[in-house]
Amino acid sequence: MKNLQGKVAVITGGAEGIGKGIAVRAAAEGMKLVLADINAAKLETTVAEFKAQGIEVIGVPTDVANEEQVNALAAKAFAQFGNVHLLVNNAGVAVAKPAWETTQKDWDWVMGVNFYGVTHALRAFIPTMLKHGEEGHIVNTASMAGLTSQPSLASYNASKHAVVTVSEGLHHDLVLRQSRIKVSVLCPGWVKTGIGHSERNRANAAHADRVLDPVAAKVGMAVLQAVENGIPVQQVADDVFDAIRLERFYILTHPEMKQAIQVRMEDILLQRAPTLLRI
Repeated sequence: MKNLQGKVAVITGGAEGIGKGIAVRAAAEGMKLVLADINAAKLETTVAEFKAQGIEVIGVPTDVANEEQVNALAAKAFAQFGNVHLLVNNAGVAVAKPAWETTQKDWDWVMGVNFYGVTHALRAFIPTMLKHGEEGHIVNTASMAGLTSQPSLASYNASKHAVVTVSEGLHHDLVLRQSRIKVSVLCPGWVKTGIGHSERNRANAAHADRVLDPVAAKVGMAVLQAVENGIPVQQVADDVFDAIRLERFYILTHPEMKQAIQVRMEDILLQRAPTLLRI
């Protein structure tokens, strides 16, 4: 899509972080906004900020892991604005644990938000977008963890690898049907967001199993530090909108991390053990 003026963007995880950064850029492009977030209070504040600037926006409190809530989000978006042109599946959470300490509750939470949050939205939005036959774009937020494999992030790695491959298959499915809807998968490196504290939005977080493994705890601290020193969300948003205009599928926000992807691909092709990459 080249001209975004007056078109409609739906953004999950839109109250803060990368989602809010993308919303700010979408508003600057003249788009109408539908923002979804599990944090209703923060969402209300964010929507009020946009409304104060004269931007046409609605907020829909949504737990993307809940299919019914995502369907309700889609229904409200189409009812309010008629069609959706940009769908950004961005909500994400993380747990730092080795595979043998990652509980079923951990898996359910991380996969529910990071992966099923995407697949729920694809089912909820794409059929109606296809019926309208207009230009559109879908951006699924994965991670460099969807292209490489870090230690002590079993559930996060798995969820983000899943988002990448589903996005690749979705691209093929839409191309084979000669659809006007394009797809991008966003694979950022370290970005200054609150993902390191995402358990604040987790149901029964006070009772969640804590990290017992000292190596995983060390990895978790390194991740928190890397995120704190990450690039600003607006830089990611700029990369996203460049990709939308250029119809670029892979959005890699950190060019210096491409070498890590290359090393992993060489590990596979040479059938050698995975190389431990530095965080």
